[in-house]
Amino acid sequence: MKTAAAPISWGVCEVPGWGRQLDRSQVLAEMRDLGLTATELGPQGFLPPSPSRCRSLLAGYGLRAVGGFVPVVLHDPHHDPLPEVRAAMRAFRDGEVEVVVLAAATGGESYDAKPALAAGGWKTLLANLGRILKHAKEFGRTVTLHPHVGTMVETRQEVERVLEGSEVALCLDTGHLLIGGTDPMDLVRAVPGRIAHVHLKDVDAGLAARVGAGGLSYTEAVRAGIYRPLGQGEVDVAGIVAGLGAAGYSGWYVLEQDVVLGAGDGAAPRENVRASLAYLRGLAGGRAEGSA
Repeated sequence: MKTAAAPISWGVCEVPGWGRQLDRSQVLAEMRDLGLTATELGPQGFLPPSPSRCRSLLAGYGLRAVGGFVPVVLHDPHHDPLPEVRAAMRAFRDGEVEVVVLAAATGGESYDAKPALAAGGWKTLLANLGRILKHAKEFGRTVTLHPHVGTMVETRQEVERVLEGSEVALCLDTGHLLIGGTDPMDLVRAVPGRIAHVHLKDVDAGLAARVGAGGLSYTEAVRAGIYRPLGQGEVDVAGIVAGLGAAGYSGWYVLEQDVVLGAGDGAAPRENVRASLAYLRGLAGGRAEGSA
């Protein structure tokens, strides 16, 4: 198993006001000390924008970047996402980052609300995905779409519309899918060949139900601990890993338990990631490439 970390597990997030933001030197050192050798990039500004400087900085901690989250507006006919996506793909190529993890952003700053998307918006979104995939060949990057709470692709119906209307691969985020109403195991069974990247989360199903019913915002749910260390929630992580393995999946498993940090939460992210790593190594028989 190819296992990577994610800065959001340390509360590092692009959303304004998203809790305490730890210094990158602490985050990268703790990744290294946990035995991890790969990570996603995190939000813009967390790592140097220069691909060579970013690669050099990570190498100093024994790490390399394997993917990065790129939220972009895809549904607006008056907005062309291609220039910013091409810039991201160029930077990923130059920095030797394998996977572009697109999200269909609403254009807002949070993940607590989204507009309804009419037929015209869907036509634009799907057409833009097709354009992006054609340009990705120039840069040799893997492009995935990340169904994500508070984006234009969140619910089961929206995920199915993307699968039916485009050829884009998915980033299987086990937490966001479950909160949005899709059992990630269903996708593993039905379309394993469309899964090119995985974000592993475990979830408190009670809090997820409250978000789905509109009684709790996504940010409030994360603050309340909706994401659990692997093996401590209701996601069938073991079944998902086994199913993907049986289907021949050879991509990355990114340990990603989003948190909102307060003043006294400095040690919590490290220990949660340690617990998730121990669980995942148990599933892999003690061997997980990308972690010692």
